[in-house]
Formats: sequence, structure tokens, C-alpha cells
Amino acid sequence: MSGYEIPKSMKAWVLGDPDVLELVDKPVPKPGTGEVLVRIDAVAICATDLEIINEGSPALIEGELPFNKNFTPGHEYMGTIVELGPTVDEYAVGDRIAVEIHAGCGRCERCRMGMYTSCLNYGANYDEYSKGHRANGYTTDGAFTQYAVNHVNTLVRVPDFMTDEVATLIVTAGTAMYGLDVLGGLVAGQGLVVTGAGPIGLLGVAVGKALGADPVILTDIVQDRLEIGKKLGADHVINVKNTCPVKAVREANSNRGVNFVLECSGAQNAVNDAIRMVSRGGRVCLAAFSHGPASVDTKYIVANNIYLYGIRGEGKSAVRRAASLMKQKRFDASLVHTHTFPLSDLPTGLKYAREKIDGAIKVVIKNQE
Repeated sequence: MSGYEIPKSMKAWVLGDPDVLELVDKPVPKPGTGEVLVRIDAVAICATDLEIINEGSPALIEGELPFNKNFTPGHEYMGTIVELGPTVDEYAVGDRIAVEIHAGCGRCERCRMGMYTSCLNYGANYDEYSKGHRANGYTTDGAFTQYAVNHVNTLVRVPDFMTDEVATLIVTAGTAMYGLDVLGGLVAGQGLVVTGAGPIGLLGVAVGKALGADPVILTDIVQDRLEIGKKLGADHVINVKNTCPVKAVREANSNRGVNFVLECSGAQNAVNDAIRMVSRGGRVCLAAFSHGPASVDTKYIVANNIYLYGIRGEGKSAVRRAASLMKQKRFDASLVHTHTFPLSDLPTGLKYAREKIDGAIKVVIKNQE
């Protein structure tokens, strides 16, 4: 006996036309081999959720954009395991867990390298055809509902002292950790600039500082967010609304370039600014979706031996390492959580997140059965 009464149906928000969500009843899914059924206790709203609901991409359902396909978005969630699929002995019913979004197919070249967020079978999981790939909220049903199925490879334990709201931020911290991983891994004393004080940027500051980066410099155009960055460990914060970002960063670092830039703003000129913030041989990671094509000074990149990386999601088990830092209380991720709404009021939560009402940064949806 599991100790949990699992209903046959659940409430779920489904996407119709762009920006149209409807609350409906869906069957509760059944976990397969190596999978568990998770009762979703809380889910954070990500900027990518807003893009999917409005534009469709990067979601891919049945090989196409997700509109009018009975698709439920949402991907940054935590919950309680209520049922185990066949062969699962790594976890137990009742365990509190947070989840990674991506479970790669496990059979392609990228997955075998640990790059499951770049799975070559992305989206190949519909009808009777499945290559084993899942990306909840992108290519399979997500978390704006009451239950979801997850592969054990995507699970991370949540300590008892951690609130549901903070646990939803483990994935966001994992994305920041992945960005620092692909840059080569921070060595204590190396300088880091984080551009953009959204959730990933703010937790990029926190993770970078926890790993020993010195100095950590945060740039943004919203002063309130910069103040939160200070509390999360930024040595210098720079409001670039009316100043040259490159000049201000170099002045904050004794007129020298830093080792790394974690670009989280998606701004039009962000790449050109970032490559001038690092010293020669420096490394830049792009962690934000830009709002359109940008012209980049490749001559400057080549001439200065600068390395440019892009990341998708939170690969190579970065979420587990971020969760460990949070378990050790190396930083207070609760500073990023600003608002909570019940599942039944998801549209209001999305509005707050989209319009940044009342200073919203990370809006969390709680499942109140």
C-alpha cells in the first residue's frame, strides 16, 4: 500500500490557441519502468513558460508547436512521490523531490556524453512512437496540474527543512550551475560577471559566490533586483540603465577584464558587451534566449581568443550539485521567490510573472487539493 489515495483524474491547465489556457480534467498518468508518479506540490513560473504559452517554441508536441494539442505546460516543479513504476528501488513513496526537466533518450550520442538537454531525439515521443525522450513542459505534459510522471534519472531529494517554494528553485540554480560548468568550472579567486538579474542571474551570483568566485559583479537595470543580488553574494552591483556596462564592469575590477561572464539578460547587445568584459582568453556563457538575431563582433572574439558557449537547461547533473549547495545553506534562494498563487489561479500568477507586477521575480503556483 502506498498510503496515498491516487485519483483517476486530475485538474490540469491545457494550452489552446496562443495565450489561451483552460482548466480541464485529465487522466492521472501511470508510471512506466524506471519512472515514478509525482504529486506536484509546487511549480515555479519560468520566462520560458511564458514564451511557450505565447509563441509555442521551444515546446514541441507531436512534432509541431504545442497549440490545441491537449498540452499542459510548466516545468520547474517539486513534489511527493506517490507511486513507483516497475524496477524503481532508488526512491520510496513519500519522498519529497525536485525534478530536472529533461530526461534524454539515453541512447543517442549526446545523452551518452551526459548532454541529455541536447538529446538528438528531442521530441521523438508521441503516439505509439517513442525513443525514450521526455522533457516535461516542453515535449510531454508539464506541471500546471496535480500529477506528473518522471524518470528516476531526473529526481533530486529535497531536505525536510526546505519549503516547497524554495525547492522549486533548485532547477533554476541548476541552470546557473550548468552554465558555470561549461565555462570550465570556477576556481576560487576568479572573477565572474553576471549580466541580468532575473532568477537565473540572481542564482548565478549565489552559486558563483558559493564556489569561490571573486569578485562577483552583477549588472541589471532594476535597482531592487540588484539589491537582492547583494544579499546573494555580489561584491559589486551595477545599474547599467544609464551607463556603459563594459566601462563600469572594468572600473569595478581595477580596470581589468574578468575570467567569466554568465549572460542572463538576452539583451540585444549582450554578447558584444560580454566579450569586452572578459580579459583575453576569457569565457562567456549565454544562458538566456535572446529576443531576436543579433550582430556579433566575431573579429574581436577571434583576435582575443575568447570562448563562447551556449547552454540549454540544466545538463550533466548540475541540478544535483546545486541542490547540495542549497541543502548546505550556502545561500538563501528564498530571496528570489516573491509571490505564490493556487493552481486554480494560474492565470493571475502568469500575469504577475509576465508584467513583473509588485516586483515579481519568481512566482510559485501551489497545488492545493
